[in-house]
Amino acid sequence: MTILVTGSRGRVGRSLVTLLHSRGLDVRAASGSPEELSLPDAVPTVKCSLADPRDFPAALDGITSVFLYAEASQIDAFLERALAAGVGHVVLLSSSAVLSPDAADDPIGRSHLAVEQALAASPIESTFLRPGAFATNALHWARPIRATGSIGLPYPGAHSDPIHEGDLVEAALAVLTDARLRGGRYHLTGPESLPFTDQIAHIARAAGRPITVNAIGPQDWKAANAKYIPQAYADALVDLWKASDGSPVETTRCVEELTGHPARPFALWARDHAGAFLDR
Repeated sequence: MTILVTGSRGRVGRSLVTLLHSRGLDVRAASGSPEELSLPDAVPTVKCSLADPRDFPAALDGITSVFLYAEASQIDAFLERALAAGVGHVVLLSSSAVLSPDAADDPIGRSHLAVEQALAASPIESTFLRPGAFATNALHWARPIRATGSIGLPYPGAHSDPIHEGDLVEAALAVLTDARLRGGRYHLTGPESLPFTDQIAHIARAAGRPITVNAIGPQDWKAANAKYIPQAYADALVDLWKASDGSPVETTRCVEELTGHPARPFALWARDHAGAFLDR
């Protein structure tokens, strides 16, 4: 079995490649910029932009399973080539946004839903991992916290279900290597629903520094983040936070079911990444 991991320059893909390699599994790391990958020396790399079908034949040659990011623009071409190459299983890093009734109208849910639908229509067996909020989203707060010791949010009481990237990677390992888990649709979350104020309190304790949370207007937040977040996504995030302001979100036990251990709490994630929030 040889596994192709797309998006290997990202935090999840890079960690998954390293984990698969450490378990003695044949893995090929794919990226649109393979020269920028930082991986164990023995791991083969290949150029594969999911938006460029010219990359697909070489990337998929000899591959039996794929860990796939949800890039919708060329998904039909990718699956056609994967089928011709003999790929038997695709694990999709999807999103819990597809579970919303209006997923097709949401810029986050729409692209993931399109890839899920293409996979469902393909003869290749597919498994969907649908994480909620990534705990690593909190790293977006690091820049203002380092600069001012404070963070401005439009809905500081908005809840999310932050999942530690270690749990997501271990869940991917499980479904890639255990045939009994193939074909499932797994809604992955952290162990608890936390408002942003509690998440920032965990970061403050882990980093050993005070952090002030300021409530700001949605338009002010969008303007402050315009360089980093496209407007459509910013609008969707603000709507999501407004809907969950003061309202806990659903959590699941899927991480434990797949990995055999409870999901890691956000407090542990904060300790793991405390250095990102310290002055440099």
